[in-house]
Amino acid sequence: MISPMMWRFLRYYRPYKWLFLLDMFCALAVSAIDLAFPQILNLLTKGLFTRPAAEIIRVIWYVGAGLFALYLLRYGCQYFITSWGHIMGARMESDMREDLFDHYHKLSFSYYDRNNTGEMMSKLVSDLFDITELAHHGPETLLISILKITGAFAILLTIHVPMTLILLAVTIGMAVFSLTQNRKMRRIFLDNRQKIAKVNARIQDSLAGIRVVKSFANEEIERGKFGDSNQAFLNSKTESYKIMGIFHAGNSFFQGLLYIAILVSGGLFVADGTLKAAELAIYALYVGIFLQPVEMLVNFTEQFQRGWSGFRRFSEVLGTMPAITDRHGARELGTVQGEITYDQVSFAYETGPEVLHNISFQIPAGQTVALVGPSGGGKSTICSLLPRFYDVTAGAIRIDGIDVRDCKLKSLRSKIGIVQQDVYMFQGTIRDNICYGKPDASDEEIVAAARRANIHEDILGFPDGYATEVGERGVRLSGGQKQRIAIARVFLRNPPVLILDEATSALDNESERHIQSALAALSRGRTTLVIAHRLSTIRHADRIIAIDNGRIAEAGTHAELLRRNGIYAHYYNMQFDFDGQPERQAN
Repeated sequence: MISPMMWRFLRYYRPYKWLFLLDMFCALAVSAIDLAFPQILNLLTKGLFTRPAAEIIRVIWYVGAGLFALYLLRYGCQYFITSWGHIMGARMESDMREDLFDHYHKLSFSYYDRNNTGEMMSKLVSDLFDITELAHHGPETLLISILKITGAFAILLTIHVPMTLILLAVTIGMAVFSLTQNRKMRRIFLDNRQKIAKVNARIQDSLAGIRVVKSFANEEIERGKFGDSNQAFLNSKTESYKIMGIFHAGNSFFQGLLYIAILVSGGLFVADGTLKAAELAIYALYVGIFLQPVEMLVNFTEQFQRGWSGFRRFSEVLGTMPAITDRHGARELGTVQGEITYDQVSFAYETGPEVLHNISFQIPAGQTVALVGPSGGGKSTICSLLPRFYDVTAGAIRIDGIDVRDCKLKSLRSKIGIVQQDVYMFQGTIRDNICYGKPDASDEEIVAAARRANIHEDILGFPDGYATEVGERGVRLSGGQKQRIAIARVFLRNPPVLILDEATSALDNESERHIQSALAALSRGRTTLVIAHRLSTIRHADRIIAIDNGRIAEAGTHAELLRRNGIYAHYYNMQFDFDGQPERQAN
């Protein structure tokens, strides 16, 4: 019975079924031609070569022409197998990579909380290469090997039954040995995959943080951490090569036993007159044909284990269901006014205690509410629940009275704009990064968004203007420029609901002035949820909510909270120096 994982693998052949069938036909033709030559030689030895020389000379030219035509056909078939067979495998690899990439984008934040980017990259690249080799060579190798082994074995039986049974006994011993080693190889190749994924993860982590590494002069520490994972992979590879050595050496030994068995038994059968010397020569030719696919199967076993271990890891990802999905009957959000309600919301991450406890508040449409409090209190988590990056574990969040879980995800998130502290810039130009908020935006719309975000003049200061390459993660831009480009993205998207997650922290005075102006323009007329450590930036919010240990500690306007002299007043007063001026950075 075919396993579900095997069905998943076979489904990737469906778009290329005619290419696959042609590949199998060519494999069949190659096998038939290889089997035919010794049989033709056998027939010529028993028939044509016993006739007069003149007749041999006359007929042999026709035989040669026929064989030449057969080998021209074999050439064409072998070309098709090697070229288009591999192209089919490459296309299947491309399909698998697209499926894996698409599935990564369907998975929820909780998956990325648990998994490393480098390991995910390993599954996208190195694992799939071995899978495509299996996809191409697997069916072809099996077909050619089965045809040649069964064909050669049947012909060998017609030549001499007892000697063929001896050959079968040795072959069975060889098969038992191969299957035993195969189980060991399956385990070690899967371990290889896991270890190289950890190496990739370590490389990705170190290179992504290369500026931090160099600023602390910690190259030796990084080399040490990489050396540990690299050594673990080397140990795994060493173990795999030892098992492969036993596997290949053992099978070579059994092949040698086959030749010894044929030589000794053939000699005995020739001696007792039950086998002719010429028949032994033909028999030896077919033994060569018999051993060739046996060796192919031996090599295929290693290839299969490499490819299958990769496909197993690939299937594990595709089998991971997104934690956040559209409910049955989920609706599109139409025109959104922007009223937001948190109704007795509690939340806990998959592996951890509850981080939000019975949070309830309401934001009327068009108003701004600020969340303040110590780091780790739950402010960012509250904001992450609104666009359903995570789902509440109790209670409900509503937009215009509609539970966000009853909205289609794409529709919900299209109504929410987010500006974060850690702005991500994609590889490409400034224009590409701005129009990420609206991919089909015109140049006029992009420039208008940049002007409203106070970044247009800065962009014109670059030699290539909007066509300036930002570099990896925006390395060619300042922190303030990246923030304003992120704000321009949201202006272009024009959402009715806005989340500002510490969007002005760690900026210089000039950058903050530009960004505060842009954010004020962006927030105008939108329902805005602000997280701010720099409390001077949210004094004019319609309402301020202090969050402490996952609970609402107090709520009110700036003036009301100062009069209460509670947690907000405590943090606010901490941010003033002796001259009564706000400090640059929150504690």
